[in-house]
Amino acid sequence: MAALDDFGLLILAQATRKLRSQCPRMGICEARLEPLVQSQISGERTTDTAKPTVGLRHWMERVLEECNRASSEFAADPVHDLRVALRRCRSMADGLMVIDPSPSWKNMKRAAGRLFRSLGALRDVQVMSEWVRRLGQENDPESTALLTLLGAKESEQKTLAAAALREFDVKQWRRWSRQLPLRAMRVKVGSQVFKHLALERWTEAYELHRQALRNRSQVAFHRLRIGIKRLRYIVENFLPQQHEAWSSDLKELQDLLGEVHDLDVLWTTAQRVNAFAGAESRFNWRARLQTERSRRIARYRERMLGPKSLWRTWRAELPQGDQIQAAAMARMRLWASYLDPDVRHSRHVAALARQLFDGLAKMGLADGQPRLRAMLAAAALVHDVGLAKHDKNHHKISSRMIRKLVPPLGWSAEDLNMLATIARFHRGALPHARHKSYRGLMPEQRRTATLLAAILRFADAFDDTHDGRVHSVRLEEKDGFLLVSAAGYAPLTRTGQDVAAARHLLEIVMRKPILVRPLRQPVRSKNRTR
Repeated sequence: MAALDDFGLLILAQATRKLRSQCPRMGICEARLEPLVQSQISGERTTDTAKPTVGLRHWMERVLEECNRASSEFAADPVHDLRVALRRCRSMADGLMVIDPSPSWKNMKRAAGRLFRSLGALRDVQVMSEWVRRLGQENDPESTALLTLLGAKESEQKTLAAAALREFDVKQWRRWSRQLPLRAMRVKVGSQVFKHLALERWTEAYELHRQALRNRSQVAFHRLRIGIKRLRYIVENFLPQQHEAWSSDLKELQDLLGEVHDLDVLWTTAQRVNAFAGAESRFNWRARLQTERSRRIARYRERMLGPKSLWRTWRAELPQGDQIQAAAMARMRLWASYLDPDVRHSRHVAALARQLFDGLAKMGLADGQPRLRAMLAAAALVHDVGLAKHDKNHHKISSRMIRKLVPPLGWSAEDLNMLATIARFHRGALPHARHKSYRGLMPEQRRTATLLAAILRFADAFDDTHDGRVHSVRLEEKDGFLLVSAAGYAPLTRTGQDVAAARHLLEIVMRKPILVRPLRQPVRSKNRTR
């Protein structure tokens, strides 16, 4: 069956739900049709031996299933499974919201977070009860006292969890479970974008690893566990090749650090309630907990230190050197594609801007650093994102939206500020010290921003009609002029008027008049055979 577009998928899914509501006995048809809908949405073929789908749609639907399971008694396993499903949805939203600017990601993550946190205290109590049963001796007074206390707390937390579950908006969650997976499909699983995101998570987790080994505090190891968990979920859901190789190691490390945290919480709780009959009892419990904790920390160090450290293994399969910049550029391009109403125009402008930059650099009129060339291309790709909000003064809106971004790995806040300034002056008023964004730059940065904005303004004018008619430009110096020959350019058109106005800023920067003319392609004569 041919793959359906997003609109077709929605129609098919709606038809399935309508048939289900009108005909409760359609079990066989529904069983056949529903996997087809899901396979079309996920982009996978449906076979009898296909593995269960994992991904955003799977985990969002799993949340609803686990809500039903947990709501009856709030037993340990359903509560744990519900928190896992919620955490995975939040983690995937956390990754996708840096690419897709839709506010639905943030709203979904917030809703999942509220329910997740409301179940946290209950889950902690249940885990501590399990540890007491494992480590305590039968009928000893400390275990009995702790289990009695934890049982009372569990009943209290179940009441609070039930209230939180009633407040959870199931209808809104169902809407998100239909809409957001379709948006997520725009990013190819296993792409450089997700490898770049995984590298960010690796960098964050590795820094937490260094901090934990340096100060060895309970808080530091707990944060390290969260950092590794965030890396694991990105790999598991978006990098199938790495997941196949890393999954068992990531799970082992997460479990080790999770148990360290559980033991720390148990000891803190036992101290707070003074559950010990005497000093000897207190010493014995402390020794048992410390032995279990030390064994897990030792195992973690064994896996994560030395020349065969898993940190090195994972890092070797993530972007290196120039690949980091290329992946960051891909992320920026993808982010812009969700907002820009005419992505083809922006990419065409980026190509023309690079040609102009290369021509100026070849003549020695511009610094040909690859970093500046990449900055110009990025500005061209994002210069029209403001059109998603408003047509009027969209260049100013674009600038503000770019400044609000979190710099991707390989970029700095200073880079984003430069990018925003270039996009700000790709049209409208010329750069001036009265402009706040321009005034905050250093003199050398001002010169760079003005040059790149001038090139972008000029390139954008060549495609003012968004038809790609001007498909290439060539530069040369001639008689004190800067001669620009443009293939497909016609001076007596609206494009000609826009180009004439847009070249002014570049003339100021170059301190040369610019002459634009059509590039005439040589006519090839055909040899006739007689």
